[in-house]
Amino acid sequence: MLSRAAFFKNLFFFFFKQFRHPKCIYRSFSNVNVGQSKYQKHPSLSHRSDLSSKTLVFNVEEALLRSSSMFPYFMLVAFEAGSIFRALILFLLYPVTLLVGEEVGLKIMVFLCFFGIKKDSFRVGSAVLPKFFLEDVGLEAFEVIQKGGRKVAFSEFPQPMIESFLREYFEIDCVVGRELKSIHGYFVGLIEPREEEMIALEEIGADKKIASHDMIGITTLDRSADHQLFAYCKEIYLVRRAEKRSWQSLPKDRYPRPLIFHDGRLALRPTPLATLALFMWLPFAFTIALIRAVAGLTLPYYISFPLLAFCGFRVTMSETKNPHTLSGKEDHRNPKKGVLYVCNHRTLLDPLYLSFTLKKNFTAVTYSLSRVSEMLSPIKTVRLTRNRDRDSKMMEELLSQGDLVICPEGTTCREPYVLRFSPLFSEMSDDIIPVALESQVSMFHGTTAGGLKCLDPLFFLMNPVPCYTIRVLEGVSGLSKINPENQCPKSSFDVANHVQSEIGKALGFQCTNLTRRDKYLILAGNEGISGSSKKS
Repeated sequence: MLSRAAFFKNLFFFFFKQFRHPKCIYRSFSNVNVGQSKYQKHPSLSHRSDLSSKTLVFNVEEALLRSSSMFPYFMLVAFEAGSIFRALILFLLYPVTLLVGEEVGLKIMVFLCFFGIKKDSFRVGSAVLPKFFLEDVGLEAFEVIQKGGRKVAFSEFPQPMIESFLREYFEIDCVVGRELKSIHGYFVGLIEPREEEMIALEEIGADKKIASHDMIGITTLDRSADHQLFAYCKEIYLVRRAEKRSWQSLPKDRYPRPLIFHDGRLALRPTPLATLALFMWLPFAFTIALIRAVAGLTLPYYISFPLLAFCGFRVTMSETKNPHTLSGKEDHRNPKKGVLYVCNHRTLLDPLYLSFTLKKNFTAVTYSLSRVSEMLSPIKTVRLTRNRDRDSKMMEELLSQGDLVICPEGTTCREPYVLRFSPLFSEMSDDIIPVALESQVSMFHGTTAGGLKCLDPLFFLMNPVPCYTIRVLEGVSGLSKINPENQCPKSSFDVANHVQSEIGKALGFQCTNLTRRDKYLILAGNEGISGSSKKS
């Protein structure tokens, strides 16, 4: 009896020491196999110069992303594709998913996030998640994977969540994620059996294009036997968890494809702690957003500005010495004609806060505006019809009544880019004032392509400390003031491009040729206009 008790006691302490120091297991495994051809340490892979002739097989969570946690991405799906209530349920059940094991926890999160979601309208994987995946990519892993001739990616994420990101931004040849069941075009929240995945793996292993390259696997020790395709690999490079913690974030200028457009309301990465802070802030968010809205809509400038600052709203402004005309002289040919303010577009509140800071009653012309926003706006707003002749006459009439503000991008852009300016504004006024706008948020984006636009101002005001920076730049001559002696542009397109470039320089943003149509085709799968509207 004593010898049996001593045996179990020694066995218990052996396993206790191993689980207490899991690196010991990993270290002994790595050291044993480092001299063999099958297993190698990951850092040695970065020094190889022959990867362009190889097929790299890697696990996304363990060999590409710095964090192995799936929760933030499922929270994004629950919040953006579902609702705030679905997100709350996922957050409350998150401790359960940690206790029941990885596979069962994954199934719980998949069910909570995907049950009842329409398959064809699920765009979170292409419009929302790529931004957060890119921010989580490790620079060291990126540099290795980019060297591969062909690339095969495996993931525990469902296929609709991961495929668009990997194919569009990393040009992965084959993506194998977990398949989801659907009935009559709706996800039922269940994962297909592993047998379906094994069939896909066999097809990949039999692919002559892939098999013609020597296959190299990249994963962690825990995942080295997860997928059958790793058996085809001549070498497997193992990533240590300690190595991942020291990986650097992939800089934005190193992205394989520039991230210009993305959708979704959440501006923060919803880790468990960040999600807790989000739900704790929400009751206060609605209250403070209401106070900010009422103050901005009803009170005079000299009262609303201090009150907004007290409520955490920050607005800063800078102005050139003489922004209104290039010559500083009044145009006697049309002294009553107003000044045209031309802004880049960050949120629907752009014209409103320009009016507040300059203490002027503008008329704002917009390409699209919800009925609710139009009714609540404290300044006059007029919709453009996208018919060039009609819009031109309308703007001429409005300028004869006073100053006008327009955002010729036609849509908002969150990232540090300026979209192509429609040139119509350059023909409307002799005096054009470029205005560079920048907004900053910490929790919620105040713009959307696929959601309810009438809620955009509310979400912007719900941020703890929303910020606006306004820079009024030096005036630019309209077409009627241009003459051969000037170095100013000679056509409406040149004027528009010149104003766009000046705003881009002031903000440090990159100018692009992308348009409103491009944005909505990428994010929402439509052109962003009603069937009766025509583009000007």
